[in-house]
Amino acid sequence: MEFKEAKHTFISTWGSLGTLWGINKAMAQIQALLFISPEPLSTEDIMEELQISRGNTSMNVRQLIDWGIVSKKLVVGERKEFYTTEKDVQELARIIAKERSRRELKPVIKTLNEVSTQSLGNSEAEKEFLKQTKALYEMAQMVDTLFNKVADQKQHWVNKTLFKLFT
Repeated sequence: MEFKEAKHTFISTWGSLGTLWGINKAMAQIQALLFISPEPLSTEDIMEELQISRGNTSMNVRQLIDWGIVSKKLVVGERKEFYTTEKDVQELARIIAKERSRRELKPVIKTLNEVSTQSLGNSEAEKEFLKQTKALYEMAQMVDTLFNKVADQKQHWVNKTLFKLFT
């Protein structure tokens, strides 16, 4: 496999995987391109490489910046904006875990807490509703706590966590 084909395969596969961590395919492809690029890339570079529109590129880069995964990079002598991404895989995973907790788990936990603490009647359906939503609330809270403990670890948390699990 030649470099160009391997690069395209990686970017395409990463784009498909991006949907698993809560972002769209174009966002993931942009992040993948920046991840493997030795130098920061401009909007034009990204558009050309991925064959996507300026609007699509700008919108997705902004979202990646909001996630904390991509940042602007000053290139001396250039007027264009350039972008780069976190290159440390473990730090990238930490950022994603923290952001997914904030965007996905916290709103669910809030809703589950609200519905599971309601004063309802005494029918079997109402009792079952409260029992099951409380169980979900407790599980979601436990998962969020785990996510946050992992996300709060600094560099090489994956290795440290795995080491602790197996020793």
